[in-house]
Amino acid sequence: MTTPTTLDPRQARARLHELTIVDVRTPGEYAEGHISGALNIPLDQLDQALPDLRTAAQRGEVLVVCASGARSENACRMLAENGIHTATLTGGTGAWAAQGHDLHRPESTQKATWGMERQVRLTAGSVVLLGLALGEVVHPAFRLLSAGIAGGLVFSAVTNSCGMAAMLAKLPYNRPRKADLDATLARLRNS
Repeated sequence: MTTPTTLDPRQARARLHELTIVDVRTPGEYAEGHISGALNIPLDQLDQALPDLRTAAQRGEVLVVCASGARSENACRMLAENGIHTATLTGGTGAWAAQGHDLHRPESTQKATWGMERQVRLTAGSVVLLGLALGEVVHPAFRLLSAGIAGGLVFSAVTNSCGMAAMLAKLPYNRPRKADLDATLARLRNS
């Protein structure tokens, strides 16, 4: 397994014309703002795109992006395990925007979905509060629910992964419709 190559936002901006950009965030996060020309293939559906990504990587360099760089690093590792060399954007779209580069925000009639980090914070906080409240009112053992979330957050930080985000990504509003993924893969084939 190879270590993913990284590009900082300045390097990526200078090479946009020669890169195939794959955004591995959820469709809702992608709709909130993405690098112009980026193709949305959520991390949990990357395996369906392997043949097309392999072909794209043979034509030129593939840059994988997410919000902060963590999911794109995981995607690059997974792609490397499948013989596909890619690069990741250091700091993700957050760093891209912080350096003053524009994010494309398509006009849409759909209500925007919250970013994955925000969804995780809401869910974790809600479960912690629920565990504390039930521990006070029903039985002290319910406090273990809060402890479990705390342990999960520590594990998430140490491993740079997030099981809660992986579960939330499977919710219907975080998943692309099949037609959207098929259209994205068609664009990838023709790029």
